[in-house]
Amino acid sequence: MTVHESGENYLEQILMLSGQKEKVRAVDICAALGFSRPTVSVMLRELRAGGFVTVHEHGGIVLTPAGEEIARRMYERHCLIADVLMALGVSRETALADACKIEHDLSEETFDCIKRYRESLQQK
Repeated sequence: MTVHESGENYLEQILMLSGQKEKVRAVDICAALGFSRPTVSVMLRELRAGGFVTVHEHGGIVLTPAGEEIARRMYERHCLIADVLMALGVSRETALADACKIEHDLSEETFDCIKRYRESLQQK
């Protein structure tokens, strides 16, 4: 199963919430993303069917290895793109919002080039 942009956002959000909370629940995802409980339930059902998350009987939502791989990749993209935009003078709020849009559509080649460029600047 291929994960689309909205699924990537959910996986990334679950990853971030799991770093802040002992147990990630659907209500936490609703609050973080601003979506209704039914909307979140539908996406969680799709992510569970695709093998990207598991939902424990006590209600905790956990990323599977496949889900975590996607979440970490998206989070890395998000952070790097936001950092580059802020280095260019974009405000933090705008950089974070724009990074969320850009991270999904950027090719691996372009992302790798941006990453290498950012690393080269840090070495100077």
